[in-house]
Amino acid sequence: MAEEVKQEEKKVDTKKVIATILKVILGLVLLVLGILAIITWHRHLLLVIRGCIGLFLILAAVITFAVAKE
Repeated sequence: MAEEVKQEEKKVDTKKVIATILKVILGLVLLVLGILAIITWHRHLLLVIRGCIGLFLILAAVITFAVAKE
């Protein structure tokens, strides 16, 4: 009985392996596309980041006030 369990554990489920490989490949493709998008549109990205700084500071102030109120 114990030997059967060990043999079943040794069997590799090919569907799971293929699914894992496809997920890794998809992750790498998305990573490369993301890096290319940042390189291509870095000026626009910086503009958005600069535009969000004010909103981020306001949010940080509101959170600080909420914590100080308690």
